[in-house]
Parts: sequence; C-alpha cells; structure tokens
Amino acid sequence: MATKKTRTKKASNTKSTEQLRKEAIASIDKNLDGDAKPKRGSRNAVGSRPKAAHANGKLSGLDAAAQILGKAKEPMGCKDMVEHAITQGLWSPGGKTPHATLYAAIIREISKKGKGARFEKVDRGRFQLAR
Repeated sequence: MATKKTRTKKASNTKSTEQLRKEAIASIDKNLDGDAKPKRGSRNAVGSRPKAAHANGKLSGLDAAAQILGKAKEPMGCKDMVEHAITQGLWSPGGKTPHATLYAAIIREISKKGKGARFEKVDRGRFQLAR
C-alpha cells in the first residue's frame, strides 16, 4: 500500500518587499528625527566616541602599538608590543591571542592605507613606525 504525501500549509516568516521597504523608511525617519541613534560602529554614526580612546580611557590596540613603537629604538614583534601595552596599562586585550589580533590589525592597516599607514613591516613579524 503506497502512502500519499500531503503538503502542510505553514505560515511563512518571510516579509514582503513592501513590508521591508516600509520598515527601512521608518528606521531612517527615526534616525533623522533624532529619536534613535545609529548603531555604534556604523559608517554614519553621529556622536560616536573618538577612535583613539575607549570609554574606559584605554587606547585601542593599534594606537597602543603606535605609541610603543614611537618610543622604541628598533622594530618590534607583536608579542613584545602586547606585553609592553599591558604592563604600561595602555591596552587590555580580551582574547586568547592578542598578539595575533594586533598583527592582523597592523597588516590590515598597511594594506588598506598603503603609504598613509602608521606602520611599516621591516622583517618577518617585525614592525616599526612609518617614516
């Protein structure tokens, strides 16, 4: 005996294009009226905190690295920069591998800004301030 497959009618959770358009317009209107602030980190965030200092007064990892390299006499590796930043109280990282995070951020800044970057890579894993 063969069983017959039947379709069940389930309510769809997807929104129509018109619904999405109305919600987007409403959120834009709220932002223009000043009722709601844009999310922190968004491109058009008004009143976001400056990049140099966080709310707790600590520097970002890149800013701390730039400050440490400014005082250093020779190029440094990321592990050394992280150790100096922590001991001087400039940066308190939250992850398990802050040196890898700092390395990736420095490489990303160099590739994104090119000659305008604060850092330059002088050797494998070693950086100095750009001249």
